[in-house]
Amino acid sequence: MSTLLSPYELGPLRLANRFVMAPMTRSRAIDGVPNELMATYYSQRASAGLIITEGTAPSPNGLGYPRIPGLFSAAQVEGWRRVTDAVHEAGGHIFAQLMHVGRIAHPDNMADDAEIVAPSAIAAAGEMYTDSQGPQAHPSPKAMTGEDIARARREYVDAAQKAIAAGFDGVELHGANGYLIDQFLHPCSNQRDDDYGGSPDKRNRFALEVAEAVAKAIGGQRVGIRLSPYGVFNDIQPFEGIDAQFEALARGLGEHGLVYIHTVDHEAMGAPPVPSEIKHKLREAFGGPIILSGGYDAKRAEAELREGLGELVAFGRPFLANPDLITRYQRDAALNEPNYDLFYTPGPEGYIDYPPLE
Repeated sequence: MSTLLSPYELGPLRLANRFVMAPMTRSRAIDGVPNELMATYYSQRASAGLIITEGTAPSPNGLGYPRIPGLFSAAQVEGWRRVTDAVHEAGGHIFAQLMHVGRIAHPDNMADDAEIVAPSAIAAAGEMYTDSQGPQAHPSPKAMTGEDIARARREYVDAAQKAIAAGFDGVELHGANGYLIDQFLHPCSNQRDDDYGGSPDKRNRFALEVAEAVAKAIGGQRVGIRLSPYGVFNDIQPFEGIDAQFEALARGLGEHGLVYIHTVDHEAMGAPPVPSEIKHKLREAFGGPIILSGGYDAKRAEAELREGLGELVAFGRPFLANPDLITRYQRDAALNEPNYDLFYTPGPEGYIDYPPLE
């Protein structure tokens, strides 16, 4: 029997299969509010064992890209409720990914009273797309004060509680890919000399405090986290001692009772490979379910599940272009190819119009 097609109990949820729809930014939330178009998109893909939404801002400060949804207003809760209702009616389960972008932002994509904040006042290399001016260089962020850090922690908790009110089955903390939590983890973006920087334990502190606070607020069995050791996305770099730091982080996350760690390996997109040794160390230190992610096809996913490297496998672009991915896998059918030109454009094209099998 296919391991991918076998059910799995993730905390209180019984997943129909081991397929996870990976979080993918799609930029369809006009004014940051989820809409009917998004409800259609996610419900089309509800045959996944678990859906993890696109990155969703826990506060105005975390809303750095154009047309990204949030979970900090009543309108956003109402909009997400339409999405979760549609997914549940189709038999699926769905987690909201809480993504504070930190320094990966631009004022043109944010409210006038929002701030670009980060562990240190170090601008990220590269540019941010804006609807009003096209690509713009990342500005230098404000170095977060102690009160800023406490406020951001409260924002994650508030967004998690709003996610549950909106009908989500849980939340995933985005601690990967160079966003705020990941910025605290890395010395290239965190050059603080207080309790939140200067040593591995101090760089881990923000991630662990956020995880603990959110788990206490909604229950650890409703909280996962995404990590990307050895990632280089958004001007993040591997560093000396990274294995030991992430192993300690995984151990702390396990102690807070989180339901899974979602590991990201972007080797397929040109990033350095994540050594198998650190994957095994994270798994052992955490002691709970692992979601594997990073350029997987069904063959590789089956092999690594059978090897015991993880319990679930996240697929991104295959789900983007194939809402009926599970059926295609069952029938060994060809896959639609994604239209890269329409990944982040507003409207239904390249979003809800990928054809299913006859």
